[in-house]
Amino acid sequence: MKKQLIALMLVVCIGLAVGFISPVTAQAGPVKLTYSNFFPPGHIQSKLAEAWCREVEKRTNGEVVVEYYPGQTLSKANQVYDGVVEGISDIGFSVLAYTRGRFPVMAAVDLPLGYTSGTVATKVINAVYKKFMPKELMDTQVMYLHAHGPGLIHTKGKAVRKMEDMKGLKFRAHGTSAAVVDALGGTPVPKPMPETYQMLQKGVVDGAVYPFEANKGWKLGEVANYCTADYSAAYTTSFFVVMNKDKWNSLSADNQKIIEQINQEWIIKHGEAWDASDAEGIVFFLNQGGQIIGLDGKEAERWKQAVAPIISDFAADMTKKGFNGTELVDFTMETLNSLQ
Repeated sequence: MKKQLIALMLVVCIGLAVGFISPVTAQAGPVKLTYSNFFPPGHIQSKLAEAWCREVEKRTNGEVVVEYYPGQTLSKANQVYDGVVEGISDIGFSVLAYTRGRFPVMAAVDLPLGYTSGTVATKVINAVYKKFMPKELMDTQVMYLHAHGPGLIHTKGKAVRKMEDMKGLKFRAHGTSAAVVDALGGTPVPKPMPETYQMLQKGVVDGAVYPFEANKGWKLGEVANYCTADYSAAYTTSFFVVMNKDKWNSLSADNQKIIEQINQEWIIKHGEAWDASDAEGIVFFLNQGGQIIGLDGKEAERWKQAVAPIISDFAADMTKKGFNGTELVDFTMETLNSLQ
């Protein structure tokens, strides 16, 4: 009887042990994530995003594996953010302004404040995010934000040497860049970047507003002839890299910490990449026969004054919506001015 009791207790203990061990074993495999990006595979920003995926896998020792989908293969550019929220992809990289009106606080960064580099613009957007921590981004886990170099006027067939030359011209633009085109006398046609090449090639638009990098990165230097270096009215475009909150919470605390460290490193990499690719875009543009047109001091001031109402109107509109518009704009401008 005693031997039978001991045997029974051993069976129970083994059963309990298996019960405790089995769930651990079931969760021992890697966490697999999907990453959606609208940039084409060969673009430097896409290459950086893919490098982020590989770095995550490396530093987590394969505990987190990321499947990368560039070129809108998983979700369209303007659907990436909602796709992350809804779980279509676990991670997403796109443009905040593609979902117009959804990110009012972060839109302050895109204003035509006279940006001179992507490194500076990237520092500004992360400073604004940390300062205001807007609720608009709280339905995802923000990995990091970045922003491109100065957005400038590019045209096909007709050079823009003074503001009056903008009249009657149609430009592919979106969000703040569309407001800039309108303020300068042109007509904005809101479309995502992936459609720009064909629009210029077919004459659907007369020009587009974008940073120098797109001349090579998106091959726009093949279909644009002139660039007006309107730095005094230069805007930027804000980009997000976000993760689905449930997926983020499913990661171990150690792996979350590892990813957060990688994110901080990639902020710097993206800013530097925007500037390096701007330089390459200039060379590509000139090699295609493109011409860069400068503005003298007087004309540059005219352009600056023309876009100034965009900034003041934004502050007033934000105040009407219940935000402190003046504080938001002042902080963004002061941060920018302190960096350049």
